[in-house]
Amino acid sequence: MAYLDPQITDALDSLKKEFKDLKDKSAILRSPTIKKLFSEIPKLEPSKRAEFGKEVNKLKIEVTSWLDDVSSESDKAPIDVTAPFDLNVPAELRPKTLNASLGSIHPISAELDYISDIAYRMGFNVESSRLIDDDYHMFTSLNFPDDHPARDDYDTFMTTDGLIAPAHTSTMQNRLLKKYKPNLDQGLPIAAIIPDRVFRNEDLDATHEHTFYQFEGIYVAKDVAVGNLIATLRTFLSEYFKQDLQAKIQPFYFPFTEPSFELAIQRPDSLKKGDTEADQWLELLGCGMIHPNVLQEAGIDPREYSGFAWGCGVERLIMMKYEIDDIRHFQSGKLEFLRQFS
Repeated sequence: MAYLDPQITDALDSLKKEFKDLKDKSAILRSPTIKKLFSEIPKLEPSKRAEFGKEVNKLKIEVTSWLDDVSSESDKAPIDVTAPFDLNVPAELRPKTLNASLGSIHPISAELDYISDIAYRMGFNVESSRLIDDDYHMFTSLNFPDDHPARDDYDTFMTTDGLIAPAHTSTMQNRLLKKYKPNLDQGLPIAAIIPDRVFRNEDLDATHEHTFYQFEGIYVAKDVAVGNLIATLRTFLSEYFKQDLQAKIQPFYFPFTEPSFELAIQRPDSLKKGDTEADQWLELLGCGMIHPNVLQEAGIDPREYSGFAWGCGVERLIMMKYEIDDIRHFQSGKLEFLRQFS
């Protein structure tokens, strides 16, 4: 496949070398080389972004095809290393194995990839969270004082030595503000999303799970305002649902944002209800302008920089998109549910 941009041609050569040395070939899709290309898009002149973006997406498709080639080769001679036989055992005596082509990507994994792809194209870096964390990153760095009543809002899982299973992906906010702080000195924004698992001590029902996925978004630069927050979320959600959606906010409270909002979007076509004003809107996520104390805790001067953050449940988006009625389906392992997404 030929590429017009020499930067992408160089990246292709680099990716070929990476792919050859990888044991887990699928890790190539998380290569820093690909991430760097996507991060270049918002730096280009507006007239050049679309063409460069097409070239980068074309490269990603080509890299994905390498995985298909590797998969088809492995399907020809599947070997189960746990099987109680070796290659000298006659085929008729070997246990039957399932062909890998019968499997499919879990809907959560597929949608996380889709969400990450949208974020890349909007100029955001994509970072992972942690499955175990500490009190500082869960509460203190996010402007929760020791005796703050908001701490009681979270039914957190904690170990006997004080470690915490994160109840929100906001635990990464302080780390990423510090990691990308050098961007500000170069006149570039801090822009990242964190899609990952979170854990809460919930009573399980059709809309609540103890383990689910969120994606956090943060953006910091000079002169960032509420209008930028609304425009960013509206653009993201319109792309996700593949239709132009209106958005509105109403006041709320979070310790780590000031002012804080709940964002509602115009109902997608798949979720249309009655004709009243209330029927036209769907309350979706929490967001707000990053609290000055949170910026200051990360070593960023809130008098010079401002930013916004949001948090959204991934399963909730998927349930809306595919009209799924029970969040427990995702963790059930039921093949009749999963095969709908194959």
